[in-house]
Amino acid sequence: MKKIGILFGQERSFPMAFVERINSKNIPGITAEPVRIDKVMQGEASGYAVIVDRISQDVPFYRAFLKNAALCGTAVINNPFWWSADEKFFNNCLATKIDVPVPKTVILPSRDLPADTSDQSFSNLAYPLDWDQIFGYVGFPAYMKPFAGGGWKNVYKLTSMEDFFEKHSETGELVMLLQEEIIFEEYYRCYCIGGKYVRIMSYEPRNPHHLRYVADFKPSAARLKQMEEIVLRINRYLGYDFNTVELAVRDGVPYAIDFCNPAPDADLKSVGQENFDWVVETAATYAIEKAQAQVDGADNLTWGEYIKRSSAKQKLI
Repeated sequence: MKKIGILFGQERSFPMAFVERINSKNIPGITAEPVRIDKVMQGEASGYAVIVDRISQDVPFYRAFLKNAALCGTAVINNPFWWSADEKFFNNCLATKIDVPVPKTVILPSRDLPADTSDQSFSNLAYPLDWDQIFGYVGFPAYMKPFAGGGWKNVYKLTSMEDFFEKHSETGELVMLLQEEIIFEEYYRCYCIGGKYVRIMSYEPRNPHHLRYVADFKPSAARLKQMEEIVLRINRYLGYDFNTVELAVRDGVPYAIDFCNPAPDADLKSVGQENFDWVVETAATYAIEKAQAQVDGADNLTWGEYIKRSSAKQKLI
């Protein structure tokens, strides 16, 4: 019997529906349950063919558990090794190399010195930074947000240089991105599961959280195809099995605004019944596919095109 587990925190609607949907399919040799951990021994298998990870970004213990499980053959959704190394600035840099439009973005050193460092730790960093060049490149209005993180935490909208310095002084040891504001006509949140299943949802990020999916933009068939291609390209390069991509359309061009959401919101109350049903069904289908393909003791993780191509180049050297 191959077990599919889901690892989660406070959420309830998606994990429980996911487990119930898999079990309701009555696939021979496949069962699903919430992950149960009573011990983690180095180099010992977890007992799960597949684990869907919804919480390890907030719990380092779980991240260590998942890496050990992956080493022993569990197909972890999403790849815990890549997700540990991933961050938003790299994603934006990669987008510029794969023809995905993104806002102009720069990364900034933390306002306060990180713990256990001194000014001598930053001998290679110019002081002051070339603020004129930075502000001229990004422009105002702009957004400032952590280079690693999510959930709209510590996100600032900035209207001027003075506003920037005032808000940046509040960010402490956080490493921040400064990013051009895309003033959009339409906005979409796009699920991508398994690098092949895509659902494009109208989304209004300026609404209160529970009303963001109420928007009803009506993209043409050509626009839908264009956005689907962007979503697939991003996820195949990053190697995410389960992710959302946010696209802001300005002057007919979809810009990828936020595309590192490997534990995206799937709560029934926020995404709505129709979207919820799609996510549950598609996630269940993909998890079953992964379980059926899983081989004990092998590497059953998904690795993105960026990693695979880099590895191939190294082999040729």
